[in-house]
Amino acid sequence: MKAMLKNYRQAPRKVRLVADLIKGKDVGAASIELSFLPKRAAKIFEKLLSSAEANAKQNFSLDKENLFIKDLRVDKGIVLKRSMPRARGSASRINKRTSHIVLTLAEKPAAKAAKAKTK
Repeated sequence: MKAMLKNYRQAPRKVRLVADLIKGKDVGAASIELSFLPKRAAKIFEKLLSSAEANAKQNFSLDKENLFIKDLRVDKGIVLKRSMPRARGSASRINKRTSHIVLTLAEKPAAKAAKAKTK
């Protein structure tokens, strides 16, 4: 149950602030927390979380209540290099950084045991 987002146009340092808040939480609790978070990356994480949840439901027939965020990685993406004119005809470089986000969901161990007993 994975969802990926590549080349998201925000610096990984800023995106990791949001990622650290929801890592290891239940899907429901994480989505509630993201809806009230005043960070730009929170909206992207909400979309990514709902995508991973839909993948779990469609591909593995899992319930939303039994899922939690197992792994959440924010890696460095490509860096767009731009320049800004400075004094005396020189220029300074501006790095526009991007992020790769990988979200992995897993089923709670108690839910796995309960599902095995019913079968």
